[in-house]
Amino acid sequence: MRIFVAGGTGVLGQRLVPQLVARGHQVTATTTSAGKLGVLEGLGATGVVMDGLDAASVRKAVAGAQPDAIVNQMTGLSHTHAGKPDMRHFDQFFSATNRLRTAGTDHLLAAAEATGVSTFVAQSFASFNGLRTGGWVKTEADPLDQMEGTAAHPVMAAIRHLEAAVVGAGGAALRYGSFYGPGASDDQVELLRRRQFPLVGRGTGYSSWVHLDDAASATVLAVEQGARGLYNIVDDEPAPAREWLPYLAACAGAKPPMRLPTWLARLLAGDVPVIMMTEGRGFSNTKAKRELGWVLRYPSWRQGFKELGQG
Repeated sequence: MRIFVAGGTGVLGQRLVPQLVARGHQVTATTTSAGKLGVLEGLGATGVVMDGLDAASVRKAVAGAQPDAIVNQMTGLSHTHAGKPDMRHFDQFFSATNRLRTAGTDHLLAAAEATGVSTFVAQSFASFNGLRTGGWVKTEADPLDQMEGTAAHPVMAAIRHLEAAVVGAGGAALRYGSFYGPGASDDQVELLRRRQFPLVGRGTGYSSWVHLDDAASATVLAVEQGARGLYNIVDDEPAPAREWLPYLAACAGAKPPMRLPTWLARLLAGDVPVIMMTEGRGFSNTKAKRELGWVLRYPSWRQGFKELGQG
């Protein structure tokens, strides 16, 4: 297939492109910087400079590639676009990504329609943002928590827009868990080593994780099979913060994380980390494994975190 990957130089894009190429696909991948074209070529793709927020730029790039499938991996989470991770100002940190998930997705869908592309796969998110009622592990049938009244609400609203637009157009929205792996978890590991990543409250909130290589392999399957609808792309072990955070610290060679009461964490970092660590809901990958035939290299974050520490 001829596959167009929007956002080829992101942390997932750089793991996805080589997997697509290895399976014999012809890949055109985009970057916002001409200086990164060599990175894409080194991965085996044809590199194109594209501004995902410029409809004309998107139309031109897609028309030039004439793809059979489009994969939207555009985010604005690099330090260049978003600065250092900032949980207190969650909405500001994700502002560029929110625009790419709304206007950027709309531009790509319009370009897909204009060029007759019927296979469309896009990046969504499902880690701790399951609805905070009922069970601790959610399926695709459960709505995502919109987190009204918090700094995460604009992020969740952008995700809702993306999923509705993509699924409505006959595509697939892949709800990836929290990424870890080369380039994706460096900030967290560094904060743990500085003892600046505390455990909040009793750490009862659940999160779901996925290694970058597993996220990429699921994406390859979704593209090749022309998947439609929502898929949770997470590992087999959603877990509460009280389990995964001390384990990650130990794997990183750090001291156990400090503990903060919820009131102090809310004062220092805002509502989002408090919700994540005390009320978050994780996700089930049953549908993705059943329908896509997805086999994980890292079924549990326990295995993957160990490799992080060794690396």
